[in-house]
Amino acid sequence: MSREAFRGAVPGEAEGQPAAKQAKPAARSRVGAGRPKRPSLGGGRPAQDRELRAQGRQTVRRLLEAGLAEFDERGFQAVRVDDIVRRARTSHGTFYLYFANKDDFFKALLRDALHDMGVITDAFPVVTRNDAGRAALRRWVHTFCETYAAHAAVIRILSQADLVGEEVWGDGLQLLFRLAEAITQGMTAASPHPQTPAPARGTARGAGGQAAGGQAADEPAGGQTAGGQAADEPADGQARDGQTADEPADGQTAAPAEHAELTAVACLLMLERVNYLLSVEVRLPREEMVDRLTAIMFAAFHSP
Repeated sequence: MSREAFRGAVPGEAEGQPAAKQAKPAARSRVGAGRPKRPSLGGGRPAQDRELRAQGRQTVRRLLEAGLAEFDERGFQAVRVDDIVRRARTSHGTFYLYFANKDDFFKALLRDALHDMGVITDAFPVVTRNDAGRAALRRWVHTFCETYAAHAAVIRILSQADLVGEEVWGDGLQLLFRLAEAITQGMTAASPHPQTPAPARGTARGAGGQAAGGQAADEPAGGQTAGGQAADEPADGQARDGQTADEPADGQTAAPAEHAELTAVACLLMLERVNYLLSVEVRLPREEMVDRLTAIMFAAFHSP
């Protein structure tokens, strides 16, 4: 994933301001405010080796806003650098001062989208099996929809692998897996029997910890355990009624971890497609869709 490469000027800094007046804000920038709030404001490859001041960042912002509007209206393939500079009311020379080409320009926009999606990935809540958990999930779904809407044109382009390079596609795919993992952990962490990794490949255990022939995988022949214990006595985490220790008390067996991960991926793809439709002006009631998406995700992991 692309990383931010520059220190920006201090917000509010005016070019030509006396050095003495700039000294105090510059000191603050070294302790956390030095980088632009938006990763894209550092520009593309041609700007990698220099620090952009306020005027430069403003020019980059104007170009990015113009390009985003063009991509949203016409799609990635139809847009040319000519269209971007015309809409931004600037020159080709200015564009190439900050970006190498259209692909480099798109990567800058993508950095913003991946940054914001990364923020909401890290913010996925622990969703408990009650009204508080459902409310927390709804707030997150609402934030996801808002974030998607802010970067809809970029995400739509990213979803079309034939339009972007392998590196760009890989960055998006990496984020998708991170988000699916966050959903899996958040939706199962509050369970009394949280998801655990599946047995290592090659283990001959079947459902309920038994081998294919029906005999417990760690049980010797003859119906006795290794310590001489009767076969019908609890052993290795099994209860007398045959229920394993990692089964829920209500009699429902916790799904294997890989099933939870697949459920998370399915929920994520559902979120993306619904938001895609919303972003292309399909008339759907947004808040009602947030309610429905929340209900489906909650039920997928917390069935009664």
